[in-house]
Amino acid sequence: MSSSDTEERVVPKDAPSERLDKTVARLFGISRGRAMEWIAEGRVRVDGKRAPKGAPASPGARISVDRPPPDQPEPQPDLPIRIVHADAHLIVADKPAGMPSHPLKPGEKGTAANALVGRFPELLQVGPSPREGGLVHRLDTDTSGLLLAARTASAHAMLRAQFSGRTVEKGYLALAAGEIHAGGEIALPLLHDPRDPRRMQAASDAAYAEEHGARPAVTRFEPVERRGGFTLLEVEIPTGVMHQIRAHLAFIGHPLAGDALYGGPDLSGLTRHFLHAARLAFAHPDGSRAGYESPLPAELASVLQELDADA
Repeated sequence: MSSSDTEERVVPKDAPSERLDKTVARLFGISRGRAMEWIAEGRVRVDGKRAPKGAPASPGARISVDRPPPDQPEPQPDLPIRIVHADAHLIVADKPAGMPSHPLKPGEKGTAANALVGRFPELLQVGPSPREGGLVHRLDTDTSGLLLAARTASAHAMLRAQFSGRTVEKGYLALAAGEIHAGGEIALPLLHDPRDPRRMQAASDAAYAEEHGARPAVTRFEPVERRGGFTLLEVEIPTGVMHQIRAHLAFIGHPLAGDALYGGPDLSGLTRHFLHAARLAFAHPDGSRAGYESPLPAELASVLQELDADA
């Protein structure tokens, strides 16, 4: 069990003797349900000893609580993340590869949300989930590129509505195995692979997809250039399902370079899958049309150059 803050209270001399869970709720300003959770987790002690939720908490007893870490990102202003744009409504950041978008559990550090709330503390108050720190969407940990956060509740609601309505333009650069000579569209729903929960699976059978709750997903791609047995693609996704580009390209036999999870081949100098969120365009809360771009990171550009030399 981890804890971030220990507090102690004394049961007032004139207080009635009550069950421990009721006393903890009253003394520490939490719900009785939360008090019972803390007691079950071993976070509560009466005069230095653990006690069950139904134990009496007598006047004068010293009750200590190890409060769990807050369910929101801890500010880390020194984490490396480039701010592409910031105004009164929103922030566009360039997330490096290897950095998760936001914590998946209380106390987790090193994410884009930690970095952003460290620079823009008001993000902690935005959005339905405290741990997301105002983020409007997410990128896979090993996908680099543009990430959008809202600074106000109204901006968050407007931007989320655009993502849900599929009106946000999300452009990626992807290096796929094999030679692709024409653009195309992959419109296949995705579901968690029953054989490997880390992966997503494209479902080409409509009945199977419906039975297993697959989510609609559309991936459009255009070849930019072919090098050394690989094809650099411009990819657009109106939908936003987990691992969408990775799973769709693998389904058609062209997995991403470096994407071991989906069968992508290794490349010298490549330590992650070759996918970069390069372009983002949407209706800005101020009424304008906003668009932002991010160039290929140096490590991906270097991999491309090496391919060119070998071709």
